[in-house]
Amino acid sequence: MRILLHRADGKTEPWIKDFGKYLPEAEIEIWHAGEKCQACDYAVVWSPPEAMLPELATVKAIFVTGAGVDALLKFGDALPHHIPVIRLEDAGMAIQMAEYVTYSVLRYFRRFNEYETQARAGTWAPLPQHHKEDFSVGVLGMGVLGTRVLEALAPFGFPLRAWSRTEKSMPGVQCFSGADGLDTFLRGSRVLVCMLPLTADTSNIMDRKNMCKLPEGSYVINVARGAHIAEPDLVALIKSGHIAAATLDVFRNEPLPAQHPFWQEPRITITPHISALTLRRESVQQIAANIRKTEAGAQVAGVVDRTLGY
Repeated sequence: MRILLHRADGKTEPWIKDFGKYLPEAEIEIWHAGEKCQACDYAVVWSPPEAMLPELATVKAIFVTGAGVDALLKFGDALPHHIPVIRLEDAGMAIQMAEYVTYSVLRYFRRFNEYETQARAGTWAPLPQHHKEDFSVGVLGMGVLGTRVLEALAPFGFPLRAWSRTEKSMPGVQCFSGADGLDTFLRGSRVLVCMLPLTADTSNIMDRKNMCKLPEGSYVINVARGAHIAEPDLVALIKSGHIAAATLDVFRNEPLPAQHPFWQEPRITITPHISALTLRRESVQQIAANIRKTEAGAQVAGVVDRTLGY
């Protein structure tokens, strides 16, 4: 068995070592631009370059070292549809995402962001507390990661809401679905958390029209993909006060360009795409288990529906 491995950061040795431990029967082939690869059975990638497509078109399955697959599906029909694309399911990312979102929600609820601003100005001024019953948290997306975030928030007693493409249910969460449910979901969400996969239908879902449906003085947290937000609309709504503040971990262009207006807006908190880092060992263990299942003809989890984009 031969696995074709590509890492955009070039750090392949730790992955080779872990595959040697958890899938010792496999030989690892590193993809290099301009070099001919030996025929491989499987590919393990994150955001492969277009030049890699000929090799990807001949494998049995492609394993993506993340939960999102938009960086691969952007190639469309150039990637044969009979080749399964398999994404990671959790692999240590869910708890990280839950930590990040929970911290961000509590930071706004307890007004720590405002106290940080006051402290920098040398101001001592207690602020009125938010009422928890008025501080509803709405999560866009009820996949593995979105569900884990809702579970993490539940003990704090916030009114929880969630929206998904198709109808779902979860104890203690007011659930909405489809185009008809999105409007009602947004109008009742004081904090909006985006955890959706990026597809043609979800691109720019957080535009002026939809963000204006949020209550006055709402908060936005995006840990999904930068293209979910219409960036100029968010800046305008923050300046107007309709959006009180935003925490953003993902952006259309990464690293975020130095001249980007987000850097100049103090009410926008920026982190460098770290809300849920890929944990290499857990990822290799999951991929190794799925390769063995595939070799045995068994069904594996995480297979992407190309028509849906996730």
